[in-house]
Amino acid sequence: MSIHSYEELAALHAIAKILAQPDDLHDRLENILKEMSIRLGMQRGMISLLDRERKEAWLDIAHDFNIDGMEVTYKPGEGITGKVAATGRPMAVANLGQETHFLDRTGARRHLNRAELSFLCVPIMYDGEVIGVLSADKVAREVENLDKELAMLSSVAELMSKIVHIRALEEENRRLRKIVGSGHSPSMDIIGHSKAMQEVFGLVAQVADSNTTVLITGETGTGKELIARAIHNNSPRKDGPMVQVNCAAIPDTLIESELFGHEKGAFTGALAHRRGRFEEANGGTIFLDEVGELSAAAQVKLLRVLQEKRFQPLGSSRVVNVNVRIIAATNRNLEQDILSDRFRADLFYRLNVFPIYLPPLRERGSDVILLADHFLLKYNKEMGKKVKRISTAAIEVFLSHKWPGNVRELENCMERAVLMTRTDQVDCVHLPPSLQIKERETDRKDRSKLSSVVEAQERTLIIDALTETGGNQTKAAKMLGTTKRIIQYKISKMGIDPKHFRKNNKDSNV
Repeated sequence: MSIHSYEELAALHAIAKILAQPDDLHDRLENILKEMSIRLGMQRGMISLLDRERKEAWLDIAHDFNIDGMEVTYKPGEGITGKVAATGRPMAVANLGQETHFLDRTGARRHLNRAELSFLCVPIMYDGEVIGVLSADKVAREVENLDKELAMLSSVAELMSKIVHIRALEEENRRLRKIVGSGHSPSMDIIGHSKAMQEVFGLVAQVADSNTTVLITGETGTGKELIARAIHNNSPRKDGPMVQVNCAAIPDTLIESELFGHEKGAFTGALAHRRGRFEEANGGTIFLDEVGELSAAAQVKLLRVLQEKRFQPLGSSRVVNVNVRIIAATNRNLEQDILSDRFRADLFYRLNVFPIYLPPLRERGSDVILLADHFLLKYNKEMGKKVKRISTAAIEVFLSHKWPGNVRELENCMERAVLMTRTDQVDCVHLPPSLQIKERETDRKDRSKLSSVVEAQERTLIIDALTETGGNQTKAAKMLGTTKRIIQYKISKMGIDPKHFRKNNKDSNV
């Protein structure tokens, strides 16, 4: 069984301490590469991040050589780095001078004798997926076993995986902010770069030019009104009115009057003539929000208008013809409501001509960071504050939170955080109590994972030393380069019984 040496464990401890620092992510990762060089002899360390859409690896951080101004990328399967990124399997080259697939895109080894170097390259995995690549050189004569070297580099990659994940999201976010901040702002005024949202944007672009009826579905707080407004603003009707109706807020007794209008005296309290929402929306768009909350009677009246495109106001003999584009939205499962006789099937099929599903925030990946930054800027402006950034710890909480209230919940959270902070940074203490609890749970989980990795390595090393010395704790301590007192403490803490390793010799209990 391959285990790390005590020197390697010391390096892992040092790397764990670096990861726990509050420094900038780039600085922490660069310090880890420096630690690898000093303690492990792994020189010219590099961290490449994976572009999730293009599947290309691009060099982000390097040690022992300068990459300022360089844009180094590896296509899937291109070179050793590209192969590791594509396959998720580590690779090692004993002699770089004989390796044809080594590209040296950085030119860092241009003036070195490659025959004297070995190259190690491992994937950085997070949540079962490759998110980056960690690689380094090592002087070939110092490499006794390539598999052991790869095992050590893989342990470093495992420790840094979460930080690299956050770094990748931050870098993606930074690139997107440049796009959003450039002169060409999205015409939809909607923020999102995730694959799920790109599909939504594609559907909006596809349907906007037509008069087709659209049904937008999705959880509360996902931004269905923004999508409806985007469709209207990108349509030929953009100069016409867009009238919004909250169907859940109108009593059954007033729904017909609200939608279609009434004449003076049409019913008790009708003191004047009133135009309905459909007539107000003529030449434009009517947005029927929360359409799933309409009563059975209101559904019948709405269906008639959808079929005939005309109606009679209450108490009037005149017929009003309307040219209106209809967009409806609901957070309910209307197909399930049809089965339970809560919603009319014929009305559903009239509305569901072009369905658009708006994904919840928890399915939108790094959009959470993009939106959080957007709300940070928004409430900076509204409150006259100068908050510059969101801490890494707070970002980790955002990424692990399920966001049941979706974008609306995130916006409320950021408004509160900007209001509460007295520095130029939003931190975990500024988040709502429900998210702070989540942060403490996540922090405990991560610390537990880190300590369990290191403890497992220590345990294996101590057991191996006790086995070799026949349970002699003094000799085991000397072999491991530590004191008997520390070994006794570790043995007691880990519940190891030295008696199991004793041989029939006199000094076994020393």
